[in-house]
Amino acid sequence: MNLKIDKKLVELIKKAARQAIVNLFDEHKENFYYCSLITDGEGNCPVISAWSEEALEEVLSQEEEPEEARLDYKWSYADSPYYAYGETFFAEVEKVFNERMEGIENDDDVQREIDLRLNCMERAMADLDKEGLFGKGKKRKRIVINAEIMPPDYGNTERGIRLNPQKALVEWLEEIAEEE
Repeated sequence: MNLKIDKKLVELIKKAARQAIVNLFDEHKENFYYCSLITDGEGNCPVISAWSEEALEEVLSQEEEPEEARLDYKWSYADSPYYAYGETFFAEVEKVFNERMEGIENDDDVQREIDLRLNCMERAMADLDKEGLFGKGKKRKRIVINAEIMPPDYGNTERGIRLNPQKALVEWLEEIAEEE
């Protein structure tokens, strides 16, 4: 992964994400299959979104046609009961993101900053993965991690491929990955 990054920004994002994810996993002893850092098209402060098998089944149990609704919910960052989980941990990231955008008026410079932020988010998730936060061996192959922008674009697919073992991605690639 030779993407342009800012090491201080990576560390800041990683610290916040680690706190949020550890808190989530400790508080909810569930079988998580998806965990992502999410930002929007303006590159605002990321938040965590995650899904577990248990959370999905709970949401689907409230639907009239649960099997028809499964794909609508399964990978939906916004519909997850864990969307923006631990966002208070990202207060410093938000402050730095806002400061970095001050004075940038040129559209090309704004896009470069957004791209840099996504790269830093990806690196933070990769580093957390190397630390074993998402498990090792078989456990790691049961969760898709990512750093995503919404609305989605093909970059989400590229980052997903770089961040995950191939076996973890089988369903995600078939069901939700953006086409090039």
